[in-house]
Amino acid sequence: MADLDLAESHLLGWLSTVGLDAHYVRAEGDYLYRLDEQGNEIPVVDFAGGYGSLMFGHNHPEIVALAQEMLAAGAPVHAQFSRHPYATELAARLTAIVSRETGEDETYNAVFANSGAEAVEIAVKHAELDRALKVAELQAEIAEHIEAARAAVAAGTASVPAEAALAVGLDATAPEPVGLEALATRITEVNAARAGVEPLLFALEGGFHGKLMGSVQLTHNAAYRIPFAALGTSARFITREDLPALPKIFEEERVDLLDLAVTGNEITVVSRPLPLLCAFVLEPVQGEGGIQVLDAESAALIQAACAGAGCPIVVDEVQSGMGRTGTFLASTGIGLRGDYYALAKSLGGGLAKAAVMLARSSLYRPQFELVHSSTFAKDYFSTTIGLKVLDLLEADDGAAYRKAAERGAHLIEMLRSVQRDFPDVVRDVRGRGLMAGLEFQDQSESGIEELRQHAEGATLGYALAGKLLRTHRVRTFPTASSPNTLRFEPSIHIGDEEVARLESGLRDVCALLRTQDGAGLLETTPAA
Repeated sequence: MADLDLAESHLLGWLSTVGLDAHYVRAEGDYLYRLDEQGNEIPVVDFAGGYGSLMFGHNHPEIVALAQEMLAAGAPVHAQFSRHPYATELAARLTAIVSRETGEDETYNAVFANSGAEAVEIAVKHAELDRALKVAELQAEIAEHIEAARAAVAAGTASVPAEAALAVGLDATAPEPVGLEALATRITEVNAARAGVEPLLFALEGGFHGKLMGSVQLTHNAAYRIPFAALGTSARFITREDLPALPKIFEEERVDLLDLAVTGNEITVVSRPLPLLCAFVLEPVQGEGGIQVLDAESAALIQAACAGAGCPIVVDEVQSGMGRTGTFLASTGIGLRGDYYALAKSLGGGLAKAAVMLARSSLYRPQFELVHSSTFAKDYFSTTIGLKVLDLLEADDGAAYRKAAERGAHLIEMLRSVQRDFPDVVRDVRGRGLMAGLEFQDQSESGIEELRQHAEGATLGYALAGKLLRTHRVRTFPTASSPNTLRFEPSIHIGDEEVARLESGLRDVCALLRTQDGAGLLETTPAA
């Protein structure tokens, strides 16, 4: 049984075909270490960075020391349903930083989680609870108005005109005039049917928000979403080209409930818009979508349309947040303001599995805390690590943010220099701060069969990443939904030497693609 591999062995077998099945035994800073046949450590510079989880690199000494101190002291990791002052402090500091960056005075309530996908789901769950409660509140108001109409008719101060009957589809020409009870019955029936309409979720095309049962419905990649489409409410995906028409799109989805009003001495039927829009979910920088940066004009269009329609905005900062793009939130750089924020990855400092959903206090529903919980969230260990991460980010008046911007600019300029020299091989370079991507030209017309197969199977990026690892000891991966795009998300401590090593590797790969040297690119035997 010891030799039986049941831990996603199919994936491991596939990784071996592209030379990415390395076994790492140690990690420090921007390096991972594997062993050669003699047991000697081989350093590999890590540009994958835990998919953006390592703002300060592997095993940052201050974070490790804090973790060791907590464990040695017997930190109460599991103390659910008790006071959590460390979580309270982390929530307060997070909301202070967000308020400082956005220029808004409003506070944010925090609900802690274990992963980015969970934080996104928490935001959408809360938005749906808020919407459902608004629907219930509207229905209660309508019921009160119906009672007020009954009282007015009973007192003889108001009557039901034919126009009211016609407004709800009743026959006003019948011998007997339509009474209030018939009117109230029809309104109740119509409203019950309309209020049961599924909520509407919107997301940007190309976005990735997780692979859980709910978050996968917001993920645009059909390969991840379609197999589970029957399990959740489907999102409507909006292209950037459609954004100017977003107010019209919202209006076309409008559903009204019917209400009664006493107007003078008549009962009139009025329309009340049903709260139908649950949320608009988006990333300011699409990570798995190919490092696609949202521009300020698009952000403004989304902001204005959602404000006009009363649709809350969920900003997924799981990969782009925590300072990676040069500001704490990538969204603040483009003027986007969220009603909800999802943070994770670097919040855990590379050690803890930590995430948080921040919701505007003005729309926060305390009832949510009674219907959502998590065994491992809000614990002493992960939230104390989160506080240390904020200490490191905010030290020296935010030096970490400036360093992320500076190191990111150096990295992206290097990538653009490769593009300038290999325009026939490199299609595009995108990114902001330490979240960068290089997209290769399509190889589906390659004369090399293996390259064509990788292109057609959406695995070219993995094959090229394997070459970088084998020959140049550089670790990176393609983005999940744009497989020709390699991602680069190192820590703020990435040095010029490491960037130069990546450049050397990329230039080697580009030269081999230019000459269509399939053997040189795709040989999976590890380098000596």
